[in-house]
Amino acid sequence: MLKKLKSNKAPNFKLQSTSKKIVELKKLKNKYVLIYFYPKDDTPGCTIETNDFNALLSKFKKLDCLVLGISKDDIKSHEKFRQKYKIKFDLLADEKKDTIKDYKVWGKKKFMGREFMGLIRSTFLIKNNKVIKEWRSVKVKDHAKEVLDYIKNQ
Repeated sequence: MLKKLKSNKAPNFKLQSTSKKIVELKKLKNKYVLIYFYPKDDTPGCTIETNDFNALLSKFKKLDCLVLGISKDDIKSHEKFRQKYKIKFDLLADEKKDTIKDYKVWGKKKFMGREFMGLIRSTFLIKNNKVIKEWRSVKVKDHAKEVLDYIKNQ
């Protein structure tokens, strides 16, 4: 079971992005920042989730919402994934898993009867460095639309 964050203050991060810039959360003010953590580039669930956020990107932008994907894959992997699916937003590389652990999305997973440590698919909606909403252990189907609907109703 994943622990929620201790407070609604979003842990800051500085991560390399596919736009060749370092993205630092605390510098992203006065807009919604949607961060979704996903296990691995170019795997079935992660591809569906990323493509869904990508398909709805213009609607997120109209709501002044920046979308960022984070996994422990390196920038080279992210760039291949981004080009293959024409992803129009930044993917951030957290190879050391510092941000992943700060957001408490690293934990025990079960797959085909075996237990292992891994990234647990989760999404965070942040504004002015405050977590407004957390989605934990996300199911991919319709998740991007659910998040968009939540922001529309803010």
